[in-house]
Amino acid sequence: MVGLAPLALALLVSAPVPTLPRRTVAVAAAANLRAAAEALKRGFEAATPGVEVTLTLGASGALFAQIQNGAPFDLFLSADRDYPDRLVAAGLAAPADERTYAIGRLVAWLPPGSTLELERRGLAALADPGVRRIAIANPAVAPFGRAAVAALEAAGVHEAVKGKLVLGASVGQAAQFATTGAADVAFLPYPLALEKELAAGRAVMVPPALYPRIEQSGVVLAGAREPALARQLLGFLTGEKGRAILADCGYGLP
Repeated sequence: MVGLAPLALALLVSAPVPTLPRRTVAVAAAANLRAAAEALKRGFEAATPGVEVTLTLGASGALFAQIQNGAPFDLFLSADRDYPDRLVAAGLAAPADERTYAIGRLVAWLPPGSTLELERRGLAALADPGVRRIAIANPAVAPFGRAAVAALEAAGVHEAVKGKLVLGASVGQAAQFATTGAADVAFLPYPLALEKELAAGRAVMVPPALYPRIEQSGVVLAGAREPALARQLLGFLTGEKGRAILADCGYGLP
């Protein structure tokens, strides 16, 4: 019996250590969250071993439509409160699972070299003949696109510039129009204007009084495959570490 002990020990040492199955939480996130969502993903995965966060970015209205049609997301991070509230009203989410996580801020972004005097003249400068195209996210699906239209209307220039508007499928595409020269100005979320690709331009803050308050809200979906993980991630987002990430990325906090 003694002679068998080394063999038994060798078998024990060489036996593979069982690994826990990796769990995934699927997040549908508004396009303006691009940088923040990646940082939140890294932070949550580091704090929750064995968990992977998958991100799908897009216009909030487009993601809302996908969710209505059964897309397999666990958590929806919208650019406003309207879409999560509509999901709650439709029974696709519970009121207790919805939280406001950030306050959005709108800017008019100008490419490097632009001489447009937005800081001095305000949005009235957009009516100048030299401004040919103004990029905004499609208001039909993007809350920041609706905010841009509201700001133009409040400033009394919408009628003068509506023929110049070019619509992106999301704020990301609106930014792309401006960075590639397809637009002279783009209305964007402030955090997007801070990203590396746009940092060389000028971001002029649109006065908050010109557009409705943008409360960005997240909600755990009733059809979530990982509802506990989704609630944990939403708690991380609205907790100390998540708020610090959002503040660093340029968001206002509720």
